[in-house]
Amino acid sequence: MNTGQNTNERIEKVIIIGSGPAGYTSAVYTSRALLEPLMFEGEESGGQLMITTEVENFPGFPDGVTGPVLMENMRKQAERFGTLFVRRNVTKVDFTSKPYRIWDGDKVHLTHAVIICTGASARYLGLPSEKAFYNKGVSACATCDGAFFRNMNVAVVGGGDTAMEEANFLTRFAKKVYVIHRRDSFRASKIMSERTLKNPKIEVLWDSAIEEIVGDKFVTGVRLKNLKANETNDLAVEGVFLAIGHKPNTELFKGVLELDETGYIKTKPRSSYTSVAGVFAAGDVQDHVYRQAITAAGSGCTAAIDAERWLEQAGL
Repeated sequence: MNTGQNTNERIEKVIIIGSGPAGYTSAVYTSRALLEPLMFEGEESGGQLMITTEVENFPGFPDGVTGPVLMENMRKQAERFGTLFVRRNVTKVDFTSKPYRIWDGDKVHLTHAVIICTGASARYLGLPSEKAFYNKGVSACATCDGAFFRNMNVAVVGGGDTAMEEANFLTRFAKKVYVIHRRDSFRASKIMSERTLKNPKIEVLWDSAIEEIVGDKFVTGVRLKNLKANETNDLAVEGVFLAIGHKPNTELFKGVLELDETGYIKTKPRSSYTSVAGVFAAGDVQDHVYRQAITAAGSGCTAAIDAERWLEQAGL
């Protein structure tokens, strides 16, 4: 078979694209099944947990663990069982014929099966101070970080259902929750909007936008601009939760796999099967509901078992 000058002639049984909890878990399971997975971790491996300082809700760590340590432990476990790692980004895929082709730059890799674990990225406001205070008071996940803000004042940015869910969840811990929204009405569903407006611990700041997040080592407040009155004032908060959506990392797969209206990879019910046989998806790239490390890891396990069984049935 003439596969081209820059093609690796070896046909892998499975290639994993992406890392993080989903990718590393799928690597552990596929490598223990003797499938010798090849994982493209990406140049920024480990996913969103690499910028998470403290993880308290991942089972097995009663005293908590930092995101980077958790990811390094998962990687070592996958490596122990024979996973091969490439710390490069995949630049192109072709699933139109078998074996499937995966590019990193001008090098082509052949594979019978693919597990996609490229994750999703939180949308940000675009402020320099937002990055400076990430994990120092700025968060994109109330479920992950809400417990760190007991008896504190916090702000939630957004006006959709996610923002309403985050705000109501945070009232379990925070002293007061401010919902900051650019418009004079929510985009959220009626039931979620009413639940937020009736919550005594929530105050809505309409027609407002954050101009700056302020603090020293940690967040101490935000500078708000009222967009109608064109006035600026400071609000003292110790936490800022961004709830303006996530963007799945699926640019590679547009026109290749079936995606939903917001760009997440569609998988078949109760499985990791995508619209292409032998291609599986796990983690935040196909989950826009839970977005937790533990659910990503669980779906990585599902994808690995699905891939193993598919290869066996296909006689590969």
